[in-house]
Amino acid sequence: MLSKSLNIVFMGTPDFATYALQALIDSRHNICAVYSQPPRPKGRGYKVQKSPVHELAEKHDIPVYTPKTLKNTEAQEEFAAHGADVAIVAAYGLLLPEAVLSAPQFGCLNIHGSLLPYWRGASPIQHAIWKGDKKSGVTIMQMDKGMDTGAMIAKDEIMLGKDMTASLLHDELSQMGAKLVLDVLGQLTSGEKLYVERQDNAQSSYAPLLKKEDGRVLWDQTAIQIDQQVRALNPWPGVWAIDRDAKRFKILEAQAVTEKTSEQKLAGTILNKQGEVVCDDSTMLKITKLQPEGKKAMDFASALNGNYLSVGDVLQ
Repeated sequence: MLSKSLNIVFMGTPDFATYALQALIDSRHNICAVYSQPPRPKGRGYKVQKSPVHELAEKHDIPVYTPKTLKNTEAQEEFAAHGADVAIVAAYGLLLPEAVLSAPQFGCLNIHGSLLPYWRGASPIQHAIWKGDKKSGVTIMQMDKGMDTGAMIAKDEIMLGKDMTASLLHDELSQMGAKLVLDVLGQLTSGEKLYVERQDNAQSSYAPLLKKEDGRVLWDQTAIQIDQQVRALNPWPGVWAIDRDAKRFKILEAQAVTEKTSEQKLAGTILNKQGEVVCDDSTMLKITKLQPEGKKAMDFASALNGNYLSVGDVLQ
């Protein structure tokens, strides 16, 4: 039987990974090093900022490493020198070469925000909502050289209601992942053999890195499809449409209307002062909160009163 505590290297970058890092800090295990993406310029002033994981690690006096690559011998030797029993990886952002994957005794375990093999890749949380999945979840996976292709060790799932947003799901899954990885580490320290299941590649789907263009609304979709897009892609890259003046405006909140319209209007037509817009198959999307270009966020009535939009406009 192993010691009741493990030496762990943690590898992660965004907010999603901080939940797991904090859980490990609060546990009986020892975090001997944290790896994160290098500080980069962000925000309007392009001020160089450390990642959320980097800041959390420093707060707890854990040494932080920010290599731009792990492909060179020097970085790999530095990683191996930590003598970790296991590496825990969550949205780190760098591919791990074989020398890194095999360095810890128990390899590298990844906390992935989907029910693998569904939604491998960079944006599984957003794609689960965008594509109308009924459920999502977290998978703890033994990493290999592929992109989220390793054997699965543990899963937990959550049902996706019609009001679920990417922000809400992000927080749910990050907490779920933190708990689940502690359960797996508990199995390791007890000497219990881990249950491992190979992924079925034939069932896999891919969630690529999101682009700004992904946020553009195409009104020849159904209202339900656009509603899913709005809930999935806010706050980033944001969902947007084109108004009568060829300017962009962001759709911050919207919902599919239960009834269909009997009016024969072009898709994208604003039907009334309630913000209902014609979509494909006579379905309607009700826009409740939006942001005209260069202006503050407002409700639909304020957008009408400010003459940013008008009933009868056909949105591009």
